[in-house]
Amino acid sequence: MRPAGLKPTGIERRFQEDEIIVSKTDPKGIITYANSVFCRVAGYAEAELVGQPHNIVRHPDMPRCVFKLLWDTIQSGQEIFAYVLNLAKTGDHYWVFAHVTPTLDARGNIIGYHSNRRVPERSAVESIQEIYRMLLAEERKTTDWRKGMAASHEMLLGLLRKTGMQYEEWIFSV
Repeated sequence: MRPAGLKPTGIERRFQEDEIIVSKTDPKGIITYANSVFCRVAGYAEAELVGQPHNIVRHPDMPRCVFKLLWDTIQSGQEIFAYVLNLAKTGDHYWVFAHVTPTLDARGNIIGYHSNRRVPERSAVESIQEIYRMLLAEERKTTDWRKGMAASHEMLLGLLRKTGMQYEEWIFSV
């Protein structure tokens, strides 16, 4: 469980380019597996992560609409790539380029999700930070988080329309 009152420190953690953070969850996002890189970078023991919601590492500066897009995509049976800002147990943060896929049983039913996270390109992080700040500002215009998420989701869709790209094409162009 996330430490009570955990606040971001502003200190960034990094991991090596040849390392991959791996986790698996059940269909509701409860962690069923966390590799040693995930544990080390997030600052949790494996026993502290397994059984917890994956949002234990959610950073408060991460727009909700990105997670809405992620969940909508993977619950439909598709994979997604996304830049994600995470929060370690210490309050430090770390950026990842995530690839999340549904795990299917023999009948094609979703039985969980698998996520591989790599070190993102610094130029991409710089670009995405500005976009995420805009989305987050839109979300925070209202005290109703659902309305804020819907408004920022519309903003993200508007950005995609403006670029003329689908999400996956756009995320690889950042």
